[in-house]
Amino acid sequence: MKRTITIWSIVALVIVVAFSIFLGTRQPLTDATSAPSPLLGKVAPALKGVEIGGGTFSLHRDLGHVVVLNFWASWCEPCVEEAPNLSTFAWQERNKGVDVVGVVFNDTVAAADAFAKHYGSLYPSIVDPGGAIANRYGVTSPPTTYIIDAKGRVEATLLGAVSVAQLNEVVKRVER
Repeated sequence: MKRTITIWSIVALVIVVAFSIFLGTRQPLTDATSAPSPLLGKVAPALKGVEIGGGTFSLHRDLGHVVVLNFWASWCEPCVEEAPNLSTFAWQERNKGVDVVGVVFNDTVAAADAFAKHYGSLYPSIVDPGGAIANRYGVTSPPTTYIIDAKGRVEATLLGAVSVAQLNEVVKRVER
């Protein structure tokens, strides 16, 4: 009886150690999920707003560029994960006809401004008081990213934290 308990204890310990090693060494999933949207293939809803820190943004003014439109919030953990990726992508694409624009989702201007400064945001973000912009785009939670082609049509919707590699791949497909 004692021997059976010892064997089962060793087997259980080996399983726990193996599972712990598996969890500790696996690569985290950082790519967002491509999602269907009623906006795909259609002209993007009007987008105009005041940027954090002043200035204004108008999607109409950005026609001719691909726009990566990202809805985010300072309280959103996946947004924290993707913030450096968006800044890196914005920096890489800054002179290539691709613009990254953030929309602050259900957050205060002070918290969003502190978040953008802390994470070194290299792209403008506009304030969305009352969630009017989010409603037009059908956003229910951050992070949600839309890729809008140079003609102003929504070509991709991504839910969750995006990676630089994923943005490169989607934007390259949209530019064709």
